[in-house]
Amino acid sequence: MKDIFGGKTILITGGTGSFGQKFAEMLLTSHNPAAIRIYSRGELKQVEMERKFTEFEKKRGTDKLRFLIGDVRDRKRLYRALKGVNIVVHAAALKHVPVAEYNPAEAVKTNILGGMNLVDAAIDNDVERVLALSTDKAVHPVNLYGATKAVMEKIIIQGNVYRGAKGTLFSCVRYGNVVGSSGSVIPLFMKQKESGEISITDERMTRFWITLEHGVNFVINSLAQMKGGEIFVPKIPSMKVTDLADAIAPGAKRKVTGIRPGEKLHEVLLTWDEARHAKEFDSHFIIEPEYNFWDSTNHAGGKMLPDGFYYGSDNNTVWLKGEELKKMIKEAGL
Repeated sequence: MKDIFGGKTILITGGTGSFGQKFAEMLLTSHNPAAIRIYSRGELKQVEMERKFTEFEKKRGTDKLRFLIGDVRDRKRLYRALKGVNIVVHAAALKHVPVAEYNPAEAVKTNILGGMNLVDAAIDNDVERVLALSTDKAVHPVNLYGATKAVMEKIIIQGNVYRGAKGTLFSCVRYGNVVGSSGSVIPLFMKQKESGEISITDERMTRFWITLEHGVNFVINSLAQMKGGEIFVPKIPSMKVTDLADAIAPGAKRKVTGIRPGEKLHEVLLTWDEARHAKEFDSHFIIEPEYNFWDSTNHAGGKMLPDGFYYGSDNNTVWLKGEELKKMIKEAGL
Protein backbone atom coordinates (compact mmCIF):
# COMPACT_ATOMS: atom_id res chain seq x y z
CA MET A 1 0.00 0.00 0.00
CA LYS A 2 1.25 3.48 -0.85
CA ASP A 3 2.91 5.32 2.04
CA ILE A 4 0.99 8.58 2.25
CA PHE A 5 2.98 9.90 5.23
CA GLY A 6 6.39 10.43 3.63
CA GLY A 7 7.42 14.08 3.92
CA LYS A 8 3.99 15.05 5.30
CA THR A 9 3.03 16.98 8.42
CA ILE A 10 0.52 15.09 10.55
CA LEU A 11 -1.54 16.52 13.41
CA ILE A 12 -3.24 14.32 16.03
CA THR A 13 -5.99 15.92 18.09
CA GLY A 14 -6.08 14.39 21.56
CA GLY A 15 -2.58 13.21 20.72
CA THR A 16 -1.45 12.45 24.28
CA GLY A 17 -4.03 9.67 24.69
CA SER A 18 -3.22 5.99 24.32
CA PHE A 19 -4.15 6.01 20.61
CA GLY A 20 -2.20 9.18 19.84
CA GLN A 21 0.96 7.93 21.49
CA LYS A 22 0.84 4.57 19.73
CA PHE A 23 0.04 6.23 16.40
CA ALA A 24 3.00 8.61 16.77
CA GLU A 25 5.28 5.72 17.70
CA MET A 26 4.28 3.66 14.67
CA LEU A 27 4.62 6.64 12.31
CA LEU A 28 8.14 7.32 13.58
CA THR A 29 9.10 3.64 13.42
CA SER A 30 7.67 2.61 10.05
CA HIS A 31 7.13 5.84 8.09
CA ASN A 32 8.98 9.05 7.33
CA PRO A 33 6.77 12.07 8.11
CA ALA A 34 8.22 15.56 8.07
CA ALA A 35 6.65 16.33 11.46
CA ILE A 36 4.01 15.09 13.90
CA ARG A 37 2.05 17.71 15.82
CA ILE A 38 0.50 16.59 19.11
CA TYR A 39 -2.50 18.82 19.78
CA SER A 40 -4.11 18.49 23.20
CA ARG A 41 -5.19 20.57 26.19
CA GLY A 42 -3.29 18.77 28.99
CA GLU A 43 0.08 20.31 29.84
CA LEU A 44 1.19 17.49 32.17
CA LYS A 45 0.36 14.75 29.67
CA GLN A 46 2.31 16.61 26.98
CA VAL A 47 5.36 16.94 29.24
CA GLU A 48 5.19 13.24 30.11
CA MET A 49 4.82 12.23 26.46
CA GLU A 50 7.68 14.50 25.39
CA ARG A 51 9.97 12.93 28.00
CA LYS A 52 8.94 9.45 26.90
CA PHE A 53 9.61 10.14 23.23
CA THR A 54 12.86 12.10 23.67
CA GLU A 55 14.89 8.91 24.09
CA PHE A 56 12.79 7.16 21.44
CA GLU A 57 13.69 9.81 18.85
CA LYS A 58 17.34 10.02 19.90
CA LYS A 59 17.79 6.35 19.03
CA ARG A 60 16.47 7.06 15.55
CA GLY A 61 18.28 10.34 15.07
CA THR A 62 15.02 12.21 14.53
CA ASP A 63 13.34 15.28 15.99
CA LYS A 64 9.87 15.29 14.50
CA LEU A 65 7.42 15.65 17.39
CA ARG A 66 5.89 19.05 18.10
CA PHE A 67 3.63 19.69 21.10
CA LEU A 68 0.84 22.25 20.84
CA ILE A 69 -1.39 23.14 23.77
CA GLY A 70 -4.91 23.67 22.48
CA ASP A 71 -8.51 22.54 22.57
CA VAL A 72 -10.70 21.53 19.63
CA ARG A 73 -13.29 23.87 21.16
CA ASP A 74 -10.94 26.80 20.48
CA ARG A 75 -11.59 27.64 16.85
CA LYS A 76 -8.83 30.26 16.46
CA ARG A 77 -6.17 28.07 18.06
CA LEU A 78 -7.19 25.12 15.88
CA TYR A 79 -6.88 27.28 12.76
CA ARG A 80 -3.33 28.24 13.72
CA ALA A 81 -2.37 24.67 14.64
CA LEU A 82 -3.50 23.34 11.23
CA LYS A 83 -1.38 25.80 9.27
CA GLY A 84 0.83 23.73 6.95
CA VAL A 85 -0.69 20.40 8.05
CA ASN A 86 -1.33 17.69 5.43
CA ILE A 87 -3.12 14.98 7.44
CA VAL A 88 -5.25 15.14 10.60
CA VAL A 89 -6.29 12.23 12.80
CA HIS A 90 -9.08 13.39 15.08
CA ALA A 91 -8.89 11.45 18.36
CA ALA A 92 -9.90 14.20 20.81
CA ALA A 93 -13.11 13.45 22.72
CA LEU A 94 -14.81 13.35 26.08
CA LYS A 95 -15.35 9.58 26.04
CA HIS A 96 -16.25 8.40 29.54
CA VAL A 97 -19.98 7.67 29.57
CA PRO A 98 -20.69 8.80 33.18
CA VAL A 99 -18.65 12.00 32.68
CA ALA A 100 -20.63 12.89 29.56
CA GLU A 101 -23.94 12.16 31.32
CA TYR A 102 -23.02 14.43 34.25
CA ASN A 103 -21.53 17.16 32.04
CA PRO A 104 -23.70 17.09 28.90
CA ALA A 105 -22.91 20.60 27.67
CA GLU A 106 -19.18 19.94 27.92
CA ALA A 107 -19.50 16.70 25.94
CA VAL A 108 -21.39 18.58 23.22
CA LYS A 109 -18.74 21.32 23.08
CA THR A 110 -15.87 18.89 22.65
CA ASN A 111 -17.38 16.06 20.64
CA ILE A 112 -19.77 18.01 18.40
CA LEU A 113 -18.62 21.63 18.24
CA GLY A 114 -15.02 20.45 18.17
CA GLY A 115 -15.82 18.41 15.06
CA MET A 116 -17.44 21.44 13.42
CA ASN A 117 -14.38 23.57 14.17
CA LEU A 118 -12.11 20.91 12.71
CA VAL A 119 -14.05 20.73 9.43
CA ASP A 120 -13.86 24.51 8.94
CA ALA A 121 -10.20 24.76 9.96
CA ALA A 122 -9.14 21.83 7.76
CA ILE A 123 -10.87 23.17 4.65
CA ASP A 124 -9.57 26.72 5.12
CA ASN A 125 -5.99 25.45 5.70
CA ASP A 126 -6.03 23.14 2.65
CA VAL A 127 -5.50 19.98 4.73
CA GLU A 128 -5.44 16.94 2.44
CA ARG A 129 -7.10 14.31 4.63
CA VAL A 130 -9.00 14.19 7.92
CA LEU A 131 -9.87 10.86 9.56
CA ALA A 132 -11.99 10.93 12.73
CA LEU A 133 -12.17 8.16 15.30
CA SER A 134 -15.65 6.98 16.27
CA THR A 135 -17.06 4.15 18.36
CA ASP A 136 -19.67 1.42 18.44
CA LYS A 137 -21.44 3.59 21.05
CA ALA A 138 -22.43 5.91 18.16
CA VAL A 139 -24.67 3.21 16.66
CA HIS A 140 -28.24 3.32 18.03
CA PRO A 141 -26.94 5.49 20.89
CA VAL A 142 -28.48 5.10 24.33
CA ASN A 143 -26.20 7.53 26.17
CA LEU A 144 -25.01 11.08 25.55
CA TYR A 145 -21.47 10.07 24.66
CA GLY A 146 -22.76 7.80 21.89
CA ALA A 147 -25.18 10.48 20.69
CA THR A 148 -22.42 13.09 20.43
CA LYS A 149 -20.20 10.70 18.48
CA ALA A 150 -23.09 9.88 16.13
CA VAL A 151 -23.48 13.60 15.42
CA MET A 152 -19.71 13.95 15.03
CA GLU A 153 -19.75 11.23 12.36
CA LYS A 154 -22.43 13.12 10.42
CA ILE A 155 -20.51 16.41 10.68
CA ILE A 156 -17.25 14.86 9.48
CA ILE A 157 -18.85 12.97 6.57
CA GLN A 158 -20.84 16.02 5.48
CA GLY A 159 -17.61 18.03 5.49
CA ASN A 160 -17.10 16.58 2.02
CA VAL A 161 -20.03 18.70 0.76
CA TYR A 162 -18.11 21.90 1.54
CA ARG A 163 -14.65 20.93 0.32
CA GLY A 164 -15.12 21.55 -3.40
CA ALA A 165 -13.74 19.43 -6.22
CA LYS A 166 -10.18 19.05 -4.92
CA GLY A 167 -10.41 20.03 -1.28
CA THR A 168 -10.03 18.17 2.02
CA LEU A 169 -11.16 14.55 2.21
CA PHE A 170 -13.13 13.64 5.36
CA SER A 171 -13.81 10.08 6.59
CA CYS A 172 -14.33 8.15 9.84
CA VAL A 173 -13.29 4.87 11.42
CA ARG A 174 -15.63 3.14 13.85
CA TYR A 175 -14.50 0.34 16.14
CA GLY A 176 -15.13 -1.25 19.54
CA ASN A 177 -13.48 -1.42 22.96
CA VAL A 178 -9.71 -1.10 23.03
CA VAL A 179 -7.99 -3.58 25.32
CA GLY A 180 -6.43 -1.70 28.23
CA SER A 181 -7.61 1.78 27.31
CA SER A 182 -8.76 4.17 30.03
CA GLY A 183 -12.33 3.36 30.99
CA SER A 184 -12.01 -0.27 29.84
CA VAL A 185 -13.52 -2.95 32.07
CA ILE A 186 -10.33 -5.02 31.83
CA PRO A 187 -8.23 -2.93 34.28
CA LEU A 188 -11.26 -2.90 36.62
CA PHE A 189 -11.55 -6.70 36.57
CA MET A 190 -7.80 -7.06 37.12
CA LYS A 191 -8.05 -4.90 40.21
CA GLN A 192 -11.18 -6.65 41.49
CA LYS A 193 -9.66 -10.11 41.18
CA GLU A 194 -7.43 -9.29 44.16
CA SER A 195 -10.55 -9.38 46.33
CA GLY A 196 -11.79 -12.62 44.77
CA GLU A 197 -15.05 -11.06 43.55
CA ILE A 198 -15.88 -9.64 40.10
CA SER A 199 -18.81 -7.25 39.58
CA ILE A 200 -20.80 -7.88 36.38
CA THR A 201 -23.75 -5.74 35.34
CA ASP A 202 -25.45 -8.46 33.27
CA GLU A 203 -24.21 -11.95 32.45
CA ARG A 204 -25.73 -11.85 28.93
CA MET A 205 -23.55 -8.91 27.88
CA THR A 206 -21.17 -9.07 24.89
CA ARG A 207 -18.62 -6.59 23.57
CA PHE A 208 -16.31 -6.07 20.59
CA TRP A 209 -12.57 -5.98 21.40
CA ILE A 210 -9.58 -4.64 19.49
CA THR A 211 -5.93 -4.14 20.44
CA LEU A 212 -4.41 -0.69 20.35
CA GLU A 213 -1.92 -1.75 17.67
CA HIS A 214 -4.71 -3.21 15.51
CA GLY A 215 -6.66 0.03 15.88
CA VAL A 216 -3.68 2.15 14.84
CA ASN A 217 -2.89 -0.08 11.86
CA PHE A 218 -6.53 0.09 10.80
CA VAL A 219 -6.41 3.90 10.91
CA ILE A 220 -3.19 3.95 8.88
CA ASN A 221 -4.70 1.66 6.22
CA SER A 222 -7.95 3.64 6.17
CA LEU A 223 -6.04 6.91 5.65
CA ALA A 224 -4.32 5.36 2.64
CA GLN A 225 -7.60 4.06 1.13
CA MET A 226 -10.05 6.87 1.92
CA LYS A 227 -11.84 8.69 -0.87
CA GLY A 228 -13.76 11.04 1.42
CA GLY A 229 -17.15 10.16 2.88
CA GLU A 230 -16.72 6.57 4.09
CA ILE A 231 -16.96 5.03 7.52
CA PHE A 232 -14.43 2.20 7.89
CA VAL A 233 -15.41 -0.66 10.23
CA PRO A 234 -12.90 -3.42 11.09
CA LYS A 235 -13.84 -7.06 11.55
CA ILE A 236 -12.92 -7.72 15.18
CA PRO A 237 -13.78 -10.46 17.69
CA SER A 238 -16.50 -10.40 20.34
CA MET A 239 -16.44 -11.81 23.85
CA LYS A 240 -19.04 -12.49 26.51
CA VAL A 241 -18.46 -10.53 29.70
CA THR A 242 -18.63 -13.79 31.68
CA ASP A 243 -15.84 -15.30 29.56
CA LEU A 244 -13.87 -12.10 30.02
CA ALA A 245 -14.21 -12.37 33.79
CA ASP A 246 -13.25 -16.07 33.78
CA ALA A 247 -10.14 -15.36 31.70
CA ILE A 248 -8.95 -12.57 33.97
CA ALA A 249 -10.00 -13.96 37.34
CA PRO A 250 -10.68 -17.71 37.09
CA GLY A 251 -12.58 -19.03 40.07
CA ALA A 252 -13.59 -15.60 41.34
CA LYS A 253 -17.13 -15.04 42.60
CA ARG A 254 -19.48 -13.01 40.40
CA LYS A 255 -21.61 -10.22 41.76
CA VAL A 256 -24.37 -9.22 39.33
CA THR A 257 -25.11 -5.52 39.90
CA GLY A 258 -27.66 -4.85 37.13
CA ILE A 259 -27.28 -2.98 33.87
CA ARG A 260 -26.35 0.68 34.32
CA PRO A 261 -28.10 3.71 32.80
CA GLY A 262 -26.89 4.26 29.23
CA GLU A 263 -25.46 0.75 28.92
CA LYS A 264 -26.36 -1.85 26.28
CA LEU A 265 -26.44 -5.63 26.42
CA HIS A 266 -24.76 -5.79 23.00
CA GLU A 267 -22.99 -3.30 20.75
CA VAL A 268 -23.45 -2.82 17.00
CA LEU A 269 -20.81 -1.62 14.54
CA LEU A 270 -22.91 -1.77 11.37
CA THR A 271 -26.71 -1.47 11.27
CA TRP A 272 -29.12 -3.16 8.83
CA ASP A 273 -29.96 0.28 7.39
CA GLU A 274 -26.27 1.07 6.81
CA ALA A 275 -25.76 -2.41 5.31
CA ARG A 276 -27.83 -1.36 2.29
CA HIS A 277 -25.03 1.01 1.26
CA ALA A 278 -22.02 -0.85 2.64
CA LYS A 279 -19.42 -3.19 1.16
CA GLU A 280 -17.66 -6.14 2.76
CA PHE A 281 -13.95 -6.85 2.36
CA ASP A 282 -11.75 -9.57 3.88
CA SER A 283 -10.78 -7.60 6.98
CA HIS A 284 -13.34 -4.80 7.15
CA PHE A 285 -16.55 -3.15 5.99
CA ILE A 286 -16.91 0.24 4.32
CA ILE A 287 -20.13 2.20 4.82
CA GLU A 288 -20.51 4.45 1.80
CA PRO A 289 -22.29 7.82 1.97
CA GLU A 290 -25.65 8.31 0.28
CA TYR A 291 -24.85 11.73 -1.17
CA ASN A 292 -24.13 13.02 -4.66
CA PHE A 293 -20.49 13.84 -3.89
CA TRP A 294 -19.77 10.08 -3.74
CA ASP A 295 -18.46 8.14 -6.75
CA SER A 296 -20.14 4.72 -6.74
CA THR A 297 -17.09 3.17 -8.43
CA ASN A 298 -14.94 3.81 -5.35
CA HIS A 299 -13.65 0.73 -3.52
CA ALA A 300 -14.25 -1.72 -6.32
CA GLY A 301 -14.08 -5.37 -5.30
CA GLY A 302 -16.20 -5.10 -2.19
CA LYS A 303 -19.12 -7.46 -1.73
CA MET A 304 -22.62 -6.09 -1.23
CA LEU A 305 -24.28 -7.23 1.99
CA PRO A 306 -27.48 -9.31 2.18
CA ASP A 307 -30.77 -7.72 3.14
CA GLY A 308 -31.21 -7.50 6.91
CA PHE A 309 -27.50 -7.86 7.68
CA TYR A 310 -26.13 -6.20 10.76
CA TYR A 311 -22.78 -6.55 12.54
CA GLY A 312 -23.29 -6.86 16.28
CA SER A 313 -21.24 -8.18 19.17
CA ASP A 314 -23.94 -10.83 19.72
CA ASN A 315 -24.14 -12.18 16.13
CA ASN A 316 -20.41 -12.04 15.37
CA THR A 317 -18.82 -15.05 13.70
CA VAL A 318 -15.47 -14.52 15.44
CA TRP A 319 -15.26 -14.96 19.22
CA LEU A 320 -12.31 -14.21 21.44
CA LYS A 321 -10.95 -17.08 23.51
CA GLY A 322 -9.51 -16.74 26.99
CA GLU A 323 -5.91 -17.42 25.97
CA GLU A 324 -6.18 -14.92 23.12
CA LEU A 325 -7.45 -12.28 25.53
CA LYS A 326 -4.61 -12.95 27.96
CA LYS A 327 -2.13 -12.46 25.12
CA MET A 328 -3.79 -9.16 24.16
CA ILE A 329 -3.68 -7.98 27.79
CA LYS A 330 0.01 -8.87 28.03
CA GLU A 331 0.76 -6.99 24.80
CA ALA A 332 -1.10 -3.98 26.24
CA GLY A 333 1.33 -3.99 29.19
CA LEU A 334 -1.32 -4.64 31.85
